[in-house]
Amino acid sequence: MENPLTPEVLADPVALTRALVDIESVSLDEKAIADCVEEVLRRVPHLSTFRHGNTVMARTDLGRDSRVVLAGHLDTVPLNDNFPSTMRGDLMYGCGTSDMKSGVAFALHLAVTLPDPRYDVTYLFYEAEEIESRYNGLTLVGGAHPEWLQADFAVLLEPTYGIVEVGCQGTMRAVVTLHGERAHAARSWRGVNAIHGAGEVLRRLSTYEARRVTIDGCDFREGLNAVRIGGGVAGNVVPDRCEIEINYRFAPDRDPAAAEAHLREVLAGYELTVTDVAAGALPGLKAPVAQEFLAAVGSAPRGKLGWTDVARFAAMGIPALNFGPGDPNLAHHKDEHVELTKIRDGAATLHRWLTPA
Repeated sequence: MENPLTPEVLADPVALTRALVDIESVSLDEKAIADCVEEVLRRVPHLSTFRHGNTVMARTDLGRDSRVVLAGHLDTVPLNDNFPSTMRGDLMYGCGTSDMKSGVAFALHLAVTLPDPRYDVTYLFYEAEEIESRYNGLTLVGGAHPEWLQADFAVLLEPTYGIVEVGCQGTMRAVVTLHGERAHAARSWRGVNAIHGAGEVLRRLSTYEARRVTIDGCDFREGLNAVRIGGGVAGNVVPDRCEIEINYRFAPDRDPAAAEAHLREVLAGYELTVTDVAAGALPGLKAPVAQEFLAAVGSAPRGKLGWTDVARFAAMGIPALNFGPGDPNLAHHKDEHVELTKIRDGAATLHRWLTPA
């Protein structure tokens, strides 16, 4: 297809957002959008551009004292009758408008239009953030080209509604397995109903008091919830097995081992298997570059309630935060949209931060 990312579009973050939204890029189908982004970046003389799979990296090499990363994922969740984009006044609707093609537009606009930034900049446009970690472009790049990720500071252009959100929660998935004994439903007393045994587990979860913690002046709140339950064999059989899937969101002052220990304490006496875990990230606000970014934004940061790829950078010792124009409450919704003023204001903030004094 003809590349819709024309020079005129690249010069305007709003037009660029809409053009990106109108390139379908559901997870694992990012080739078309990656092709367009790569073609644009390879034409920019002040950038060195590389590609791994459907992840595109471009960087300046100006000999600056510090290097920063601007990173955004190219993929979206599946379409939900919200493609292509539509406009209603100051709002742009469409899949990915908030999460996070408006943020990607920031990075692509700056990559093309800012040849002499105050820091060296690495721009990362990566694949498959919305699905399992093994597909994530940053995971794949970290294994094949870890040097691409090296920096003094990173900004993930996730939706934050124009507010700096620092750190992120850790996330853990686990399964509680309950056992019983099968019997004919007409003679149920001869068996043990595993589903009925779920009552106490659900009671503990429903009465759980979420922990709150303040780190570097930012509040984080934990959460523990049953997210899926399954069991049963047939309509006339007392079930001998029931599984409850649990999602635990923990504050970044807990590491995965401490989070698992707490989960096992809450559900003591039950068979529990951890199936997936990702550590959180502390705020990382003490870095000088982070302080300069906060000054450019001009508002107080808050803790990120959710997991984002800032955790990948934090694990490498690189302070990182989240900043983007979209509303995180609209991510993945059918009526996902972004305010045009948030796009313009956010792009201006990043430009002000990166422009030499």
